[in-house]
Amino acid sequence: DLKSEMNKTRKLPLKKDTRASDSSQEDAIDQWARRRKQFKDSKRCSSTGGSSINSTITEGSINSEDARSVDLGLYSENEDRGFYTENFHSASWVFRGDDVSPENSPRCLSKRPRPVAIRERTVKIAKGTGNYPWGFRIQFSKPILVTEVDTNSAAEEAGLQVGDILIAVNGTDVTSMPHSEAANLARKGPDILTMIVGSDISRYPNTPKPTCRGYLHKRTQSAILKGWRKRWFVLKHSGYLHYYKHKKDEGKCRPLEVTKLEGAEIGVDSSLGKPFVFKCIPQAGNRIFYFCATSNQEMKRWLEAMDKAVHPVHQNHVWVDVTLHNTTLPPLAIKNPECLGLLHQLDRSKDVWIQHYCILKDGCLYFYATLRSTPAQGGLYLQGYIVSEQSLGSKRSVIELKPPSEEFKTFYLCAENVDENKRWITALKASINKWLPLHQAIQDFMNRPLEETRM
Repeated sequence: DLKSEMNKTRKLPLKKDTRASDSSQEDAIDQWARRRKQFKDSKRCSSTGGSSINSTITEGSINSEDARSVDLGLYSENEDRGFYTENFHSASWVFRGDDVSPENSPRCLSKRPRPVAIRERTVKIAKGTGNYPWGFRIQFSKPILVTEVDTNSAAEEAGLQVGDILIAVNGTDVTSMPHSEAANLARKGPDILTMIVGSDISRYPNTPKPTCRGYLHKRTQSAILKGWRKRWFVLKHSGYLHYYKHKKDEGKCRPLEVTKLEGAEIGVDSSLGKPFVFKCIPQAGNRIFYFCATSNQEMKRWLEAMDKAVHPVHQNHVWVDVTLHNTTLPPLAIKNPECLGLLHQLDRSKDVWIQHYCILKDGCLYFYATLRSTPAQGGLYLQGYIVSEQSLGSKRSVIELKPPSEEFKTFYLCAENVDENKRWITALKASINKWLPLHQAIQDFMNRPLEETRM
């Protein structure tokens, strides 16, 4: 389509002012060349597969149902660019490392001394008034863990987060110190409490991001076509609202339109005299979207999910920071990989297999173009996936990565031979088992006696 548009541009008839015409043609060709480059870049990103790693040109940009002029452009669907992370963001996960024996409590919640935290930083909190002048709670010993941060408190303002591990308090190392001693050290210190804290992937459950799917009636505002049209809407974990003509189009066709909900205004609307109607006014532009649900319960479901997307919590799980850092490294610079080698990934839209050099590390599969490529092209967060060997088409042995829910993507990989496939399957299963759903970790943790101090 881009080629045909460029050809049309080149064949524009010359006007009397030849210079002006030449200039306008060159501008148009340059514009399409830029868009073509953007399109190619987006296709390059898509080689790792999955909706959350694509930056695509939206169909709605070219042919909006409301017949409005919208600039053709790119949108980033996920802040974790290059990774397919939807299943990770759909639930809370905690890291238990190699403690896969059911007789042991998860490493993330065990009493064992902890290794050095993955990310360390200094937090300074000004002492306030009242019984809890700093506004946070700590629990446990060796290590001491921040388990609560009060809203609008000095601790929240200083950037303290639930899951942070106390490493030092007012210059004194507390990693091997009993809980009560560390609390007294803080209380007896100056009014500015200075702490070195660390964030550890195994003690910092990720917060699920909003998602919602279903049919809604959307009001069209075109001067030609007015009324309500039934459309399939998908609110992604990235906070973007997609809609399609039919449910079957999701994952197969480009969305008719994509709208960013962050900062938008949403709420029930009674101005149209129709029940179960709610509206959305995006922050960018001056459009108003009107939606109609089938029931009050359905309307509330959408409003609750959309409200979370409108007011997102911008706080990366430490694991996201770690994996994004790893993508900047050469493949062999990632420490202690669980498996590495060549894998072919099936691109189902084209029915072709794309070769990658892959590194598996702690539930993340990194894709590189070659052994010497930097940075990584992208990857998959594998939490919750089920690994099995399947036959697919002409290939007798294929690695299937199946998600726990149909709304997420299934991936197919293939190594050089059957033995290599089995080696990868064993490694993938062990790597995925390092992660636990938060509710399961909590069940294993309930009987542990608590030490806690409100600061």
